[in-house]
Amino acid sequence: MKIGFIGLGNVGGKLAGTLLRNGHPLMVRDLNDHLVQSFVARGASSAASPRAMAESVDLIITCLPSPAASAEVVEGKDGFLAHLRAGQIWLEMSTTDHAEVLRLGALIEAKGGLVMDCPVSGGCHRAATGNIAIFAGGRRATFERVLPVLTTMGRRILHTGPLGTASRLKVVTNYLCAVHVAALAEALTVCKVAGLDMNTAYEAIRISSGNSFVHETESQVILNGSRDINFTMDLVIKDVGLFDKLAQDHQVPLELSPLVLNIFKDGQKRYGPREFSPNIIRRLEDACHTKVLGRGFPAEITDDEPEERGYEVVARRGESPA
Repeated sequence: MKIGFIGLGNVGGKLAGTLLRNGHPLMVRDLNDHLVQSFVARGASSAASPRAMAESVDLIITCLPSPAASAEVVEGKDGFLAHLRAGQIWLEMSTTDHAEVLRLGALIEAKGGLVMDCPVSGGCHRAATGNIAIFAGGRRATFERVLPVLTTMGRRILHTGPLGTASRLKVVTNYLCAVHVAALAEALTVCKVAGLDMNTAYEAIRISSGNSFVHETESQVILNGSRDINFTMDLVIKDVGLFDKLAQDHQVPLELSPLVLNIFKDGQKRYGPREFSPNIIRRLEDACHTKVLGRGFPAEITDDEPEERGYEVVARRGESPA
């Protein structure tokens, strides 16, 4: 199966790199020609446009920063929809609006194509090693057809149900991540101002019931001072906004989500849209005239799990509670 990959940014570049490293024939496309040429130098081919890519590959993967970018790649002037063949597959790996996935998916299926939304979770460090988690929404038959590709890019693969379910679950998990980052910013700042040793505070949280994946990763780059997690304020606002819209569409009266969204909007206003998201702690550092730092923490997170072939995670099934 020849694969085309569109979007070689922080996450997409690492997913595409994993495919190339594991011997998959790969064609790439990105607006940044330097990124494209770095893949060509490692054996990939390049496409002049999404439309040209559709003429050459069996499977098109997109990993893009916004719903608008995905729509342009699919149905724009040089989009791949015009040249899509029956049986060709589109995997949308962007974090995006599930309604837009359904809209674009309907266009793909009308031409005889197959489609799944397959967002990822776990951070760029796990995308780099093929150990990231992948949610996959779409028909079971399509899932089984692309599973060998998914188990190359990711470690734990969950079939979430029909098309669009993966995108909805992805914004739920990204919302939870944003809540954890905002809470950790408060917790770590209180520890600092209260005179606690920050390395000890990190370990206390890590071994406690208050621990989380976010603490074990993002707290480290907070305490290093780099705040570099390869994720920015504008992306948090996009994702929490999508979660908030999902809740509003279903008339769920949320309280935390609007607060978290406003915290990151304020952070973006103060420090810019491309500021790393863990630096949301700077709002509290500035207010308290302090720097929340530890000793010996890494500037970037690396994955210490060895790369292994992925596998399908099966959701538990049982009788519903009475």
